[in-house]
Amino acid sequence: MSEAVAAVKTNDSGMAKLTITLGAICAVCALVLGLVNFVTADPIAAVQKAKNDAAMAEVLPADSYEKVDYTGSDATIKSVNKAGDVGYVVEVSPSGSFSGTLTIMVGVNADGTVSGVAVTKSGETSGLGDNAKKPEFRSQFAGMSGEVKVTKDGGQVVPITGATITSRAVSAGVTSALAAVAELG
Repeated sequence: MSEAVAAVKTNDSGMAKLTITLGAICAVCALVLGLVNFVTADPIAAVQKAKNDAAMAEVLPADSYEKVDYTGSDATIKSVNKAGDVGYVVEVSPSGSFSGTLTIMVGVNADGTVSGVAVTKSGETSGLGDNAKKPEFRSQFAGMSGEVKVTKDGGQVVPITGATITSRAVSAGVTSALAAVAELG
């Protein structure tokens, strides 16, 4: 019986060492990940800001952009910027995209029409929904106003072949941006 007790004590001792070793490895990994996050957070934010600034200039060129407080009820609106005296640039993450990770910038002229659309973030399928970034698709939104829909839903936007869900999401985002600017007056 004493051999069985000794075997149990050895297993308990081995399990404790294994637990401590695994805990130490996890602590080191967490420390390294935290350090990498700390070191890369500012450069990543700077790159994202530059990307957003370029997108704003693309969809509605202006001398300056000033962030405006949006207090509307549309949760898809991420930010609204007044583009000098020429209109607004709205960042929107429309729901209903295929991957759920679609963010677009929509330029809205002072007369309430779309000046341009840019996709700033997309997790859509490469070769299908990711085609929303292509100028051929984005250019058809210029000059639109009111409710924007794809042709399959009675609208005027020709959807991307094989990516109607993404096309609908971009159209919904443009509609949300137009409504947000209309609320601001």
